Amino acid sequence: MMIQGAMRKGECLTAARAALNGKSAIVVGLGSTGISVCRFLAKCGTRVVATDSKKAEAIPGIDALAPMGVEVMAGGHSGISVKGVDLVVVSPGVPYELPLLVEARAAGAEVISEVELAWRFMDAPVLAVAGTNGKTTVTTLLGEVLENSGLKVFVGGNIGTPAIEYIENGGGADECVLEISSFHLETTRFFNPHIGILLNITEDHLDRYRDFGHYAGTKLRLFENQSDDDYAIININDPEITKRKIPGRGRRVPFTIEGKAEGGLFLEGGSIVHLFNGSKEEYPVEGIKLKGMHNIENVMSVIASARRAGAPKEVISKTLSVFSGLHHRMELVREFKGVRYIDDSKGTNIGALMMALKGLVGPVVLIAGGVDKGGDYRTLSALVREKVKLMVLLGEARFKINDALGGLAKTVLADSFEEAVKTAHNGAAPGDTVLLCPACSSFDMFRNYKERGERFAALVEAL
Repeated sequence: MMIQGAMRKGECLTAARAALNGKSAIVVGLGSTGISVCRFLAKCGTRVVATDSKKAEAIPGIDALAPMGVEVMAGGHSGISVKGVDLVVVSPGVPYELPLLVEARAAGAEVISEVELAWRFMDAPVLAVAGTNGKTTVTTLLGEVLENSGLKVFVGGNIGTPAIEYIENGGGADECVLEISSFHLETTRFFNPHIGILLNITEDHLDRYRDFGHYAGTKLRLFENQSDDDYAIININDPEITKRKIPGRGRRVPFTIEGKAEGGLFLEGGSIVHLFNGSKEEYPVEGIKLKGMHNIENVMSVIASARRAGAPKEVISKTLSVFSGLHHRMELVREFKGVRYIDDSKGTNIGALMMALKGLVGPVVLIAGGVDKGGDYRTLSALVREKVKLMVLLGEARFKINDALGGLAKTVLADSFEEAVKTAHNGAAPGDTVLLCPACSSFDMFRNYKERGERFAALVEAL
């Protein structure tokens, strides 16, 4: 079932039906991605069994599956037969070593991610954005640049719409821009973006992977199937990237905010310099609305990929002058009595907090904590000592963070989110910044980082 590139524009669903009709599949994990995969496979004439560890009443949208002919087995994965199954499609949150998946692989079934399944029927070039931090900003900005260039663009993957819905709806785009997580890449096989972008690799999801090397290696799978006709856009300022061999044969396009990048992008004289097609393009930093050095890296990756996808320099510059960023990503909620309140609820790992602190000037009152993901908070020691006047820690991880960093700044352990915001407010003085950057996931208190950020904004507006 490997027909990617064989169909003309707009023939996605026709090709999928031809390849999948009469096949037998198991879909593991019934979040929004899993539900979409079930609907797509059923539409293609595939016999589908859908399973989730949650009970049926806790799964939104599950009632729509049975009328499609999907057999639902919720509340665990026991009793599911893998005999005669052709395909198992795994949702991002499902561990690779789940016993059902081990059994399926042993029985000869192909176990793949939703992104791998979608890619096989893509009728447009794929631009894939990977990395620990910055993926959503880059994916969104890149999509806007290409749309402003007059192209029909699908933007999805780990952000917003699952990639499989593009196929289900018949395709027809000029470019597909996908945010790709390490969870997607665990179970790819032939996935090969025409343009792959790797922004950075820092500690994250170590509760899921054997160790950091395993996590980093999974990120690098983005490039492993690339040919000489493809592009690998790489941040060479990231030590965890440069110390590793980049797989695949894609043409390397380096970018860096320190030093030079031969044949790529770097800073010079207040501008981003882009060496492209034998010419030297310049993008003045003062004309870029996004602020912070981490965003300069993000912008460099967008310039490199958008130009190679055909976007004019003038369109890129104009888009950069108006794009202000995303909700819950270093978003200014309010300035009140001389104190700035910033929502970085999407900063769910240690690397994100590191970049947030690096980009702030003046004393910081930090609100952090949530569900620990297995990283080493001690890597933040120098920044906390330099910039943080007060840490307010909450959630399951507050004790671990306190053990690692509590001696470096005044620290308060809060029992609720409301208490944390109130304590931060009371401890801030004019000129300070109150920063919500949890460096943890939100699931001990909230459904997701968005709900956490919205709650923070509501509490700040009510001060």
